[in-house]
Amino acid sequence: MPEMPDLPDFDPKRTRRAVRRGLFRTVAIVLAVLALLAVAATEGSSLVQTRGDRERRMQAVLGTAFKIYSPAYMATIDSCCQTTPVSMSFEVTARPMGPAGAWPVGSESYTISQDFFGRVRRLPLGHTANTRLSQSLFNVGTTLTAKDEVRAVLARLPADLSALAVVEFEQPLGEADLKAFVKQYRSCAERVVYERRPGSLPITWGFDYWTDALDHGKGGDMTDDMCGGSLPQFRNWAGLLRDHDNANLRSFDLSLNRLHKAAEAGLAYGYVDQLSSVRELRELLKDPRVRTIRLAGVAFDLDRPRP
Repeated sequence: MPEMPDLPDFDPKRTRRAVRRGLFRTVAIVLAVLALLAVAATEGSSLVQTRGDRERRMQAVLGTAFKIYSPAYMATIDSCCQTTPVSMSFEVTARPMGPAGAWPVGSESYTISQDFFGRVRRLPLGHTANTRLSQSLFNVGTTLTAKDEVRAVLARLPADLSALAVVEFEQPLGEADLKAFVKQYRSCAERVVYERRPGSLPITWGFDYWTDALDHGKGGDMTDDMCGGSLPQFRNWAGLLRDHDNANLRSFDLSLNRLHKAAEAGLAYGYVDQLSSVRELRELLKDPRVRTIRLAGVAFDLDRPRP
């Protein structure tokens, strides 16, 4: 029978070192597994949220709805999208509209975000953006700012001031009549009001609202549409909306029913004019088709010589 080898003497230091090495290996393995799981969760969530070009549709629907929600701002949608395991978002840069030729106001960045299940989170601007232009749009359809009052205000202002104003029609105009009107007065409909909703923010549409239409030339002649409402773009965008978008649209104070109704009717109740001078607004006010004009701002064009 072979003899058993002698057991080595117990060495406490070697034992402690062995235990520490074992703990370090275990911790390293656990951390590596957790890191891999975190990467897998992040990448997997990103793939799930962006599958089927969902990020582009998110940008098209929510980015455009944000512009309708904040018509007093010039908004630019930045590249899309940033994802986390529980959300997807994109950045929007916005600055308040002002009269053409006025020194531009600084812009700010905002985040538009939706959760993993596609529900939009708390939104910036909108009702909280209490600008004079948004208030003028709230007042479309009300009896505030009567024509005689506006005439008196315009009479005491220098004629060559650049103006930002909401021109409201006595009766809504169709697409062709609106384009003829702005061409007659060499005006420009930066934002067209396609709804009369006294005391609330009406649906507006601008040439730059839907970025996809600018990228792919949807909606007709771009040059003609820039100052004429871009109604074909509005109708194309409203046509891509689905029932499941309604919950998010309500966060923007919109609804499928209102959008479809406004797009189908295509009636302009008024428009935002950023290019006319006080002198030109006085002429506009004489037209019997104009119900009233609401001034949202005036400024000297510092780069234009005084006539």
